[in-house]
Order: sequence, then structure tokens, then C-alpha cells
Amino acid sequence: MSFCSMHYKAFFLFLLISSMLRAQNNDTIKNTKYLEDQIYIGFSIATLINTPKGITQNGLSNSIELGIIKDIPINDKGDFAFGIGLGYGRNTYFQNIKIEEINNITQFQIAAEGFKNNKFSTHTIDVPLEIRWRTSTINKYKFWRIYAGGKLSYVFASNARFKEPGNTIKVKGISEINKLQYGLKLAVGYGTWNFNFYYGLTDLFSNANLNETTPIEVRDFRIGLIFYIL
Repeated sequence: MSFCSMHYKAFFLFLLISSMLRAQNNDTIKNTKYLEDQIYIGFSIATLINTPKGITQNGLSNSIELGIIKDIPINDKGDFAFGIGLGYGRNTYFQNIKIEEINNITQFQIAAEGFKNNKFSTHTIDVPLEIRWRTSTINKYKFWRIYAGGKLSYVFASNARFKEPGNTIKVKGISEINKLQYGLKLAVGYGTWNFNFYYGLTDLFSNANLNETTPIEVRDFRIGLIFYIL
């Protein structure tokens, strides 16, 4: 047998083995539970609900969230999964509640007309929990999704700022802010564009009274867009 003949036979054997391994690898991939949407970033408009009489919003209250989610498929097809994550949230509310500290006591009152800017903000560590349904496959990157569940948030920082002509009042670490908050969340969409909804089930404040008489039991509702990566 010539060297050339042996060379060709070895070449064809190599092609045959490569084809068999490639086919086996493809079958393995098709039967593997794949992961989706493990990094998220969202932008929402926030609305205060259940507000006492006299409290109004006067700016674009907003929320930003970002984080990672561990995607845990629960069937071989991969279209159903659980998701548990860890993230960061910043929520800013523009309204007419003037917050200031007097003798180490936080005072809440309706701001007089004529102020330039008034807001309070919270910074949170978020733990989203989701049940996930999607129409994706191992190689289909644009698909319908419905992710429903809840979100637990811990407020690790808060602040308020009131600006009026010639005067600015700042408060850091609002003790009446409810540290532990949670609510229901829903993400629905196709491909890049996904609507994001959050409905708070806890009050933003705890033991806070407007003008020392009316409990401030406000909650928030957010609607916006959320984007997923990977």
C-alpha cells in the first residue's frame, strides 16, 4: 500500500469520526437544559398610590434596576424555569412631602407652593423570584416571554432633598423608611422589548405621620421596560 493511499484513507477516517462526534455533540446540546436571560437592566416610571389627601407628585418619579438571575430550567424543553436573582435598585420619588430633621426628629409636612424641587430616594438590594415561561430554543434568540413572581428589597440607603429659592434641605438616612419591602412583578415581551410591572405590597414608610397626625401609608406602582442579556 502506497503512502499516498494510506494518507487518503486516514483523511477520510478523520472526516467520518469528526462527523460522528459533531452529530453526537448536536444531540447532546439539543437534550441539554439551556439557560436564558441571566442579566437584566430595567427603567420604570413610578407612581405613588394610596396617598393621603394633599400629597401629589410633581415630577417624573423613576426607578432603575440591574442585576443577575440564576435561570433554573424545570423541563427538558427548557421553556419553563425558575429564576432567583440578586440586584441593585434606585428609586426616586418627586412629590410635595417636605422631609426635614429638627432636633433629630424627622418631620413630614405638605410643602408650601413655590418650591423648586423636592424628592426622596431609596437604594436597595433586590432579590427577584420568578416563574419563567418562554418560546425560546437552544438557538432561537428572539422569543416571547412571560416572567411572573415577586421581588424582595432591602433599603440600605435613603435620602431626601427639598429646594426652594435661597434654601436647600437635605436629609440622609430617613429612619422612617421601611427597610424591608416586597411586591409583585411581571415582565412580558418579545425579543429586546419587554414591559416591566411592579406593584408594591408594603408601605414605603413605617411610623411616619404627615403633620404629626395623618399616617403616610403610601405604596408604589412602577411600569417600564426591562432588557435581558444572555
